Amino acid sequence: MSSGGFRPEIQGLRALAILLVLAFHARVSGVSGGFVGVDVFFVISGFLITTLLQQEFESAARIDFFRFYARRLMRLLPAVLLVLVVTVPVFSLVLAPGETKAITSTAIATVVYLSNVWFASNATDYLGGDAKSDPLLHTWSLGVEEQFYMLWPLFVLCLFRYLAADALRKAVF
Repeated sequence: MSSGGFRPEIQGLRALAILLVLAFHARVSGVSGGFVGVDVFFVISGFLITTLLQQEFESAARIDFFRFYARRLMRLLPAVLLVLVVTVPVFSLVLAPGETKAITSTAIATVVYLSNVWFASNATDYLGGDAKSDPLLHTWSLGVEEQFYMLWPLFVLCLFRYLAADALRKAVF
């Protein structure tokens, strides 16, 4: 890793993931696996977070969960709130009242990182025709990611506490 933590190979994978998702949504011929881009993001995030947790545990013999979750909130919540503050009022002006109610419900689920659960409970098909009417449908992946981050640090801490250092590295990586 170079100074400052910049990892060009990870930035390259992120760029590839973005291109796959964009190409999929732009309906580029021959690109049918846009979800692969989302999966790449999940794997990168899992790797980076696991590495940070491991480094923190090895240097302090503990994981500061409050700091971990505060960093996650500070990193993502401002952007999520901006999207919601712009999207909900704009779409409230152009959608029917029933659709506006659905967007508002989706926004609430998004703020608490449960939009994936919301969409699943409403049988929303990401690729279906009804998906085009919800401008917040893309937030499902954010919900999945944040739910992962609620549980993963606890799992990693258990690994750190109950496995020897060498066995831990082999088990995690």
